[in-house]
Amino acid sequence: MARPKSSDAVYLKIAAVLRDRIRAGDLAPGDKFPSEANVSTEFGVARGTVREALKQLEADGLVDTLPGVGRVVRTAEQADKTPRYRRIAAQLIAAIEAGEYPPGSQLPGEAQLAEQFQASRNTIRSALGELDGRGLIEVVHGKGRVVLEHAREV
Repeated sequence: MARPKSSDAVYLKIAAVLRDRIRAGDLAPGDKFPSEANVSTEFGVARGTVREALKQLEADGLVDTLPGVGRVVRTAEQADKTPRYRRIAAQLIAAIEAGEYPPGSQLPGEAQLAEQFQASRNTIRSALGELDGRGLIEVVHGKGRVVLEHAREV
């Protein structure tokens, strides 16, 4: 698996900052999210990079895009509608960001994660697919799923 371009890591960092603002209440449920242009200017990046960061927040169930309104911060009730595998993926990402799974470390196996999250192995596979799709982990033959070096930079 190829390592992501350096611009890929930037959108993950921006998503982490915005996620922290939502969790801290700086952006409250129901609030209109700042425009792509404003976020782009604030972080000094292209709007495409901002769009990728916002896609991460949407995947985490923190932001919705409403026709004619734009992006808004989801309420807790709306966030509960987020698919279970995405909520599990968000918890695993938070654990990686917190250093619980440092770069090069092996994630627990599917069976152990299924027990930990009280979820089916299919749900766990979908959650792990989210992490793989974001370039945070990769499957290493004989070792399982391993956290990639750049994942800690998030």
